[in-house]
Amino acid sequence: MRRRDFLRALARASGGMLAFSPTLALALNQAARASRLTPRGPGQRFDYAWLKGEARHLCGQDYRSPRMALPESIRDLTWDQYQAIRYDSDQALWADDPDTPFRLQFFHLGLHFTTPVKMFEVSDGVARPIPYRPRLFRFDGAGVDAGRLPDGLGFAGFRLHPRGDWQRDIAAFLGASYFRAVGASKQYGLSARGLAVDTGLPRPEEFPEFTRFWFEHPLQSEPRLTLHALLDSPSVTGAYRFVIDGRGETLRMDVDSALYPRTAIERLGVAPLTSMYLVGENDRDAGWDWRPEIHDCDGLALHTGNGEWIWRPLSNPPRLRVNAFADDNPRGFGLLQRDQNFDHYQDDGAFYDRRPGVWVEPRSGWGRGAVQLVEIPTRDETFDNVVAFWNPEKPVRPGEELLFAYRLHWGARPPQSPPLARCVATRTGLGGVIGQRRDHFSWRFAVDFSGAPLPLNKAGVEVVPVISHSAGRVEITSARPLHAINGYRALFDVVPPDDDLTPIDLRLYLKRTDTGAPLTETWIYQWSPPPMDQRALHNPD
Repeated sequence: MRRRDFLRALARASGGMLAFSPTLALALNQAARASRLTPRGPGQRFDYAWLKGEARHLCGQDYRSPRMALPESIRDLTWDQYQAIRYDSDQALWADDPDTPFRLQFFHLGLHFTTPVKMFEVSDGVARPIPYRPRLFRFDGAGVDAGRLPDGLGFAGFRLHPRGDWQRDIAAFLGASYFRAVGASKQYGLSARGLAVDTGLPRPEEFPEFTRFWFEHPLQSEPRLTLHALLDSPSVTGAYRFVIDGRGETLRMDVDSALYPRTAIERLGVAPLTSMYLVGENDRDAGWDWRPEIHDCDGLALHTGNGEWIWRPLSNPPRLRVNAFADDNPRGFGLLQRDQNFDHYQDDGAFYDRRPGVWVEPRSGWGRGAVQLVEIPTRDETFDNVVAFWNPEKPVRPGEELLFAYRLHWGARPPQSPPLARCVATRTGLGGVIGQRRDHFSWRFAVDFSGAPLPLNKAGVEVVPVISHSAGRVEITSARPLHAINGYRALFDVVPPDDDLTPIDLRLYLKRTDTGAPLTETWIYQWSPPPMDQRALHNPD
């Protein structure tokens, strides 16, 4: 019996009035504690060092998949049925502790989530299991017979709620090693993962899974939550520590990971971010949808080890595309939603204009490697088709320990911004001169930059575009003030080689001619020319 049901029954029995004698108050408190989610079982000493030892030990064992055949009552749930399963908020972890700044609720197994995840609470350095029981959930509308679900089944994941708004969650971990968080917009967007393995290779990707979580009991004087996770897969095991701080405009997660490869890994993805890009101002191929833009993020931002700021607009490519941006000790990278204008999306359900970006800030030297960007063709906005991660240059060999420390910033803006003007829009379309006949095919690029230190009103200061390209030729270039955005617009056409569909790499920034100093971050792009039969000239009659 839930605590509130117990109270209602007592109220009905007493004609709607309760006389709280000391004996009755004690009985109520005992009943409330009995109905709460309480860690049980023998305790075990726990800290991050122990978890790293556990991951290292597990690496030496044969991999055994934690996935299971689900009970029949939850095996074939539809999405709507799964969404109808609700956790009983009265039984949230730490709900009976008035001094905690957080509460935890759990996700049920079912639908695509077939890996039981074990949960533990850590208090005073001792970990105790958090038991699954069907009565922790409400199954109204889900068509699930809770009486046929066994105790000890396990959870699928969890969500984190902050003090002051117990109905709102600020972070959630669910499915493999996926997790999400929100910033000030209180809106979910892209996902992060614990690890990516062989993403974008011509074989199936491996998805390591978080199989156990440990939650340190938070204190009111320390409004942060520390949790730990054990990661497992056929190729690698790992120990993770997350410190989550939800104060301020940006939610921050400090992540420490220790990885122990079982096998050699061709493409290791550290701090992977996963997003969706269907259609945008530079890629309007989804003309069947009434919304102008549909994406969680519109670009990859890079702050390189040598201090350069780079902006790479995302696209929905005609075929799988993998780009690598080599670097040495990167200062940060992230998938961002720079365009936050509702009018550009017109979506009052998904609210893409409110989607937070995620910035990855290394907290230790990562050495040489590359930020890799994988873009996968899609026709469905429910499919995450963009992945970005750090890939170390050093080959990954079995038996070694790999340590990575970084901070994730979830919010509308990254913690650092370039001191130069930023790219705020990329648009493309047919090239040529309006009103004049075209004798060859070209593709127009219009790139807008805004912010200091662009000299909008300085007489005698000339601003020019600096453009490089890997193939074809560039023509009709210009850079001119655009007061509507307090910035400049660069325009140029690319003429691709005939009968060549090889993607063309483009690079652009604006500079002053008097000093040669760059005025903007560096814009980079990869454009795939269309087949010859699609290169219509569209000449005026």
